[in-house]
Amino acid sequence: MVLSEIAKVLRSSRFFQHKHDISDVLGALNKVMPVNAGNGVLIGDDCAAIPEGDGYLLFAIEGLVSEFVREMPWFAGYSGVMVNISDIYAMGGRPIAVVNALWSEGLINAEKIVEGMAQASKVYGVPIVGGHSNVRSNQGQLAVSILGRANKLLSSFNARPGDKLLMAIDMRGKFENDYPYWNASSKASPERLRKDLEILPLLAEEELCDAAKDISMAGIIGTSIMLLECSGVGANIDLNKLPIPPEVPILRWLAAFPSYGFVLSVRPEHGQAVISKFKNRFIACQEIGVVNDTKKVTLEYQGATEVIWDLNTHHFILPTTSTAAVVDSSLQRSRNA
Repeated sequence: MVLSEIAKVLRSSRFFQHKHDISDVLGALNKVMPVNAGNGVLIGDDCAAIPEGDGYLLFAIEGLVSEFVREMPWFAGYSGVMVNISDIYAMGGRPIAVVNALWSEGLINAEKIVEGMAQASKVYGVPIVGGHSNVRSNQGQLAVSILGRANKLLSSFNARPGDKLLMAIDMRGKFENDYPYWNASSKASPERLRKDLEILPLLAEEELCDAAKDISMAGIIGTSIMLLECSGVGANIDLNKLPIPPEVPILRWLAAFPSYGFVLSVRPEHGQAVISKFKNRFIACQEIGVVNDTKKVTLEYQGATEVIWDLNTHHFILPTTSTAAVVDSSLQRSRNA
């Protein structure tokens, strides 16, 4: 595919649209309670980071797409716990516990979801400590919430012009049938999974990085746009440099939702040290772009260039009334100092 076709497909994908819907929801909230109005807890990160003592409590929730719960109940349960854990680590934290809200058509359907959640809880060493259940619903639905703690933060609000944009991803996995879920978790050893995730809080604590986001349903490009929008910056992303498994078409990879995948914005002097941290754990990590001050997200591929999103004119996840769609990132940086 040529770049213009790739960009068109990504912009119109349901994964981009689902993330873009966040701006409308935040817009409704913004009418009653201004978003990012200086209360110290910024909206747009993977978790709410609540200052506490000499660190931060991290609080997050993930809702699972209903068709995913219906068609892959065990893996949906597993993923509900796994993606929340990823959110905590993406913020430089370590998870404490999860709770869930589960609806199902009968106990049999609920059992498969619960078994998946229990397996992820066991593998990652994060207990399920409560929740809500209803087995008399007319359809299955699942939401999982998590609590964690960070000593120092990785945040979507800390990317700066001149940073190296890195992609780190575990390519020792496979797609789940025709779905976009790149599963490098359910067959891996618990010890390996936990040590691989520990890279993220260590990067924050060793002050090698302060800006990151886990790759979500929006894929690598959508996730990058979310990070860049929160920081009030743009970037040039070279698709030719993406770490990509052999025989996987680029468009499918761009839409992938990996079990272990992160975008990081890193000061140039720390780029190689960060890459080495991941590669020492056999995690693919490469520089895929450079952050700039244009507020435009530009893609390069096979000699062509295209602006896939202009944050000067079109918000992505933040409401249009949210301080020109970007909060002053100096607030977040001061919290990390």
